[in-house]
Amino acid sequence: MQEAKSINARVIYDVNLRYLLQLPEGYGRSKEKWPMVLFLHGMGERGSDLELVKRHGPPKLVESGEKFPFILVSPQCPTDEFWSVPVLKSFMDTVEGLYAVDPTRRYLTGLSMGGNGAWRLAIAYPDHFAALAPICGWGDPSALGALKNLPIWVFHGMKDLVVPYDKSDVMVKSLQELGGKVRYTLYPEAEHDSWSRTYSDPAFFDWLLAQRLRKS
Repeated sequence: MQEAKSINARVIYDVNLRYLLQLPEGYGRSKEKWPMVLFLHGMGERGSDLELVKRHGPPKLVESGEKFPFILVSPQCPTDEFWSVPVLKSFMDTVEGLYAVDPTRRYLTGLSMGGNGAWRLAIAYPDHFAALAPICGWGDPSALGALKNLPIWVFHGMKDLVVPYDKSDVMVKSLQELGGKVRYTLYPEAEHDSWSRTYSDPAFFDWLLAQRLRKS
């Protein structure tokens, strides 16, 4: 398998999802398993043009030359749809059959609509991911018992008028009451874009990649 130095467009026909793929340098030179980050974009990047997915988040950083030490998978949600948990699970199963993914180092993050999708996907499959990082998202606080033991870092902007920060507040407080492993970064001056600062901070990825699932 050849090394991929730039982000590439792919499609999984079984679930009709297009996606961007970035493989780390050195991928394919051995039988090594690699960490994988699943990134879920927001509402404005839906459609059939994968260039839209490069507008924000890790795909944007890769497009500008960033080289991540993990497999980055960024699917595109179809026009006028929302992230579907069953579709995403089928997508993940297919992706993990195609690439050398370390099953103890799967990570999930997303922004806005993708933050909501990340919450819902993690709640449905809490033992699948080593860490979760929803950004300016929202979710169901009554369903968080499944995530009590999952390392989570939540981000939001206090001046967000699109998804008010209390949507993250209620999730964080509910997790704290459950004794969950949650961190919370609330940017006092940030509006809806609380992701640019988050994804551009190397400390975020250091934390993410330090998390591991325990082998059963």
